[in-house]
Amino acid sequence: MAKSEKSIYRCQACGFGSPKWLGRCPDCGKWNTLVEERAAPKTAFSKSSNAFSVPEPLSQVKGVDGGRTSTKIPEFDRVLGGGLVAGSVVLVGGDPGIGKSTILLQAASRMPGVTLYVSAEESAYQIKDRADRLGIYQDSIMVLPEISLEHVLAEAKKSNPLALVIDSIQTVYTEELGSAPGSVGQVRESAAKLMRFAKSTGTPVFIVGHVTKEGTIAGPRVLEHIVDTVLYFEGQRGHSFRILRAVKNRFGSTNEIGVFEMTDSGLHEIENPSELFLAERPLNVSGSVVAACMEGTRPLLVELQALVTPVTFSVSRRSSLGLDSQRVNLILAVLEKVAGVHLAANDVFLNVVGGLKLEEPAADLAIAASVVSSLREKPVPSDTFIFGEIGLSGEVRSVNHAEARVKEAAKIGLKNAVIPWGNCGKLKDKACGLKITGVRNIDEAIEALFT
Repeated sequence: MAKSEKSIYRCQACGFGSPKWLGRCPDCGKWNTLVEERAAPKTAFSKSSNAFSVPEPLSQVKGVDGGRTSTKIPEFDRVLGGGLVAGSVVLVGGDPGIGKSTILLQAASRMPGVTLYVSAEESAYQIKDRADRLGIYQDSIMVLPEISLEHVLAEAKKSNPLALVIDSIQTVYTEELGSAPGSVGQVRESAAKLMRFAKSTGTPVFIVGHVTKEGTIAGPRVLEHIVDTVLYFEGQRGHSFRILRAVKNRFGSTNEIGVFEMTDSGLHEIENPSELFLAERPLNVSGSVVAACMEGTRPLLVELQALVTPVTFSVSRRSSLGLDSQRVNLILAVLEKVAGVHLAANDVFLNVVGGLKLEEPAADLAIAASVVSSLREKPVPSDTFIFGEIGLSGEVRSVNHAEARVKEAAKIGLKNAVIPWGNCGKLKDKACGLKITGVRNIDEAIEALFT
């Protein structure tokens, strides 16, 4: 490196910059994350003197014409907020092999226009091989194996595609910076250039992002702030189900999820996830309950399993998959203190079947019921579903969207419901033929389920 050129050491985790190398980042506290990159006087945000925007009255600002463009994948459109918005930048993250490239290739094959698919990691032959496996033979997908962002944007301006796919942001680079692809500066500047291209041309841009060991998108945090929508693919190895979740969406709700099944022929959307999650549920087995949850506007019925066993070591263990461990500990403490359910001499293991993650408090009552069922070796009736939030004094609080949960349960053939007393009054005329049992506290819930 020439002496006249300046360099800076930047943290790959948080973007902190230092004039000298440090073993530990003083901002985020992580070790060995500072890497050297060459400073450049020009960035993606630089403009010529005659290219600056001018203020205009809000009433005269023109909106985006044409509304949303459907990807023809209903579950994908649901998470996007109803379809693809012109000029939007969508960041798709997830573990390696979970299906990021697959779903974007499937969406590109179904959209009514030409899609420029930039493959910075794979060759054109590898993309063609995946397309053959998925049964995609459309000429509307233009494959460009290229890592130079300047060349990619030049081709995009020349071909004027309906959408642009960058796979992935960590492997493309801009020639304005001398650092290697994947560095903090390259990721930030490349994303900024793509954002400016999308806003100036109205072309939607999909960006594939790698994830770290912690499950977050690799690169500086500013990457998620630049884009309009951030989607995460969730799923566990060994499970065929994939959950597409929006954690940021400037054009729609962040509470929606899309449910897919990974097969040899690609990702297939699941129209009735509740029926699929309960398809292999064992009947009349202790510790197994059906929880009625909401993911955005969609009600989901999932199986929640608990295993309570005598302590094998000196200290009891608490383990949960698909649930917030702190909330599980809170519910177990309420069972001990209020309901008199002694768990100190037992290990407690909880699991949400299918790899789904339950985050809303409405699953509290189902967690408590599954633990008591396993401890007492008394199964909950197989045609019963449960929902409700538990307070620290043992009260069962009402939850939102009770009617949608009940209708979903009736649709798949369940007959009984144990729900908060506060939700019963609103369901008198909308019980859908189900037997509704309202409970005020956790003692009433245990009595209703096991007496």
